[in-house]
Amino acid sequence: MKRKLTQTIFAMAIVALAGVAVIRAHATPPSELTNYPLARGTNVSHGTIPLQVGTDVAMAQITVDVGGSSGWHSHPGGAIVVVKQGSLTVYRSIGSQCEIETYTAGEAFIERPGEVDQVINTGTIPYILFVTFPHVPQGDSPRIDVDPDPGTCPGV
Repeated sequence: MKRKLTQTIFAMAIVALAGVAVIRAHATPPSELTNYPLARGTNVSHGTIPLQVGTDVAMAQITVDVGGSSGWHSHPGGAIVVVKQGSLTVYRSIGSQCEIETYTAGEAFIERPGEVDQVINTGTIPYILFVTFPHVPQGDSPRIDVDPDPGTCPGV
């Protein structure tokens, strides 16, 4: 369980740092979102956190204005997210279900590798996130845009 959580956290950091998204023709684009890459590095150690040698870990600061959104997306290695300011609502498409959670400043959450979600600023001020994307393939984006509305979260 710890290993999976650690892998998820590192994947999320990598996706944020890359700051480059591959957008498919039908993908839902982010709106009112600024991604400021903070750092990126290739794992060269054999430490105790289960990261594959040769993959990247990325970190980013992401700011989304009121009413803005991330667009439907996932992260190849997941993401570890810390909310610095504001509040946001995460809509997760899990099988045929829509899971909805709201997070506020001082809280943290994890997006699992490949988990499809949409994050919307439902607050009254811009939200600021610090995100770590672990386990990002070298040179690849830590973010994967997906087709709009996977159908599990009506109206999102």
